[in-house]
Amino acid sequence: MTASAPILPSGGLPNAGLSSPGPRGAAPGERELITGEAVTLDVKPASYILRAAGTMIDWLFSMLVMLGCVLLLVATGGGLDQALIRVLIVLILVFGTVILPTAMELLTRGRSLGRLAVGARIVRDDGGATGFRHAFIRALTGVLEIYLTFGGIAALTGLLNSRSKRLGDLLAGTYSQLERVPKPQPLALYLPPQLSAWAVNADVGRLPDRLSRRIAQFVRQAPQLTAAARIGLSTELAREAAPYVSPLPPVDAETFLVGVAVLRRRRDEAGLALEAERLQRLQPVLDALPHSFPDR
Repeated sequence: MTASAPILPSGGLPNAGLSSPGPRGAAPGERELITGEAVTLDVKPASYILRAAGTMIDWLFSMLVMLGCVLLLVATGGGLDQALIRVLIVLILVFGTVILPTAMELLTRGRSLGRLAVGARIVRDDGGATGFRHAFIRALTGVLEIYLTFGGIAALTGLLNSRSKRLGDLLAGTYSQLERVPKPQPLALYLPPQLSAWAVNADVGRLPDRLSRRIAQFVRQAPQLTAAARIGLSTELAREAAPYVSPLPPVDAETFLVGVAVLRRRRDEAGLALEAERLQRLQPVLDALPHSFPDR
């Protein structure tokens, strides 16, 4: 990498600032989830308002179910003993506050009536599906934080947590993941004309995948940003990407990022095409039977 070819952004980026990545590239964001197979996923937790709306719908559904059971008991249990009626009322309360939420979450795989309405789903902190233990802990804790305190504890805990977790989520190791997200639009990128000669010998293969995704996201959202935010983000991303790109073109930061995004996409497309071509050549060998092996 040639240190004498500085990137000159609109706000004036000195060449000395390109030597090391910024702090944002060191720590994963709140929306990034690394699975057990070391695959990074871009997830979005449900917001505080959506969680509150879903909880209110679930609370109303449980209250209606319990009210219906009590009315049925009153209509059909006129000759029952008072002690038995009190026992049945306690069982109705347990059914509506613990058994029903647990069963709903298990049968719908982390969903419920309220979460279906807001487009959310309860998952583990590692992104996996929840089980009986998670659903039971959340439902049992919900008796205290939702029913006995009228949602006060859940509201306070959700406000203090970056993923809007309530107390039951903290104890069970779960959170609400938003599944109803807009369909991603394909990003149309074109190499700037002033980078045509640079792109012939440029090397962007050492660019980290996480930083490459951030650059592509910036290029996609740049027209919607203000001028100050656009200059600041492009300058910061250019500083982080410069140590992984060789040589550095003498252009502004945003043009540099567009060129890096285009070359990175071309590199990935070429790699996928080469892999598909090799698999196609190997397909007859993989499908053929060993020598002298009968075809039964």
